[in-house]
Formats: sequence, structure tokens, C-alpha cells
Amino acid sequence: MSIDPRVALQSLTSALEEHMVAASTRRGDGDPAVEAAFFAVADAFEVYEDALYEAYNEVTPLQVFDDEEDEDEDSEVDDDEDLEIVDE
Repeated sequence: MSIDPRVALQSLTSALEEHMVAASTRRGDGDPAVEAAFFAVADAFEVYEDALYEAYNEVTPLQVFDDEEDEDEDSEVDDDEDLEIVDE
């Protein structure tokens, strides 16, 4: 059963709002509410991205980074290759 991208987008928006509330009321480093909200945003984004792709064969320009990724991989990224400047 596929999820309507509009419903997934609403869930993502709600997760982002909850993350902002948790961040603004943080009770120190490692606050479990902020961590839970962080992972809720990541999960909601992945559901939205999947629903968008399934419905419209489209993706967003965003990416969720896995904590387990090797930090050396980040140093190999050439920002000039990944960015496109659009003249208006």
C-alpha cells in the first residue's frame, strides 16, 4: 500500500515543527526529546521521499546522512561539482 505524498509531507512538516519545539526547549546536551525529534524528522523525510518517488518518479534535493558514514567520505566531496548556480 502506497502513502499519499501529501499525507507524508504533512507528517514531515509536523516532525519539523516538533523538532523546533524540542530544540527551543532543550535541557542541555544530549536531551532525549531533541534526539527523538531529530530521528522523527529523518524517518518522516524518508517516508516522504519514498512516497514522492513512487507517485511522481521525483525526489528532493535533500539527503539524510547516516551517523555510521565514514568521515573521510565527506572530505572527498567536491562542492563545485555538487552545486549548480542558476542565473535569474
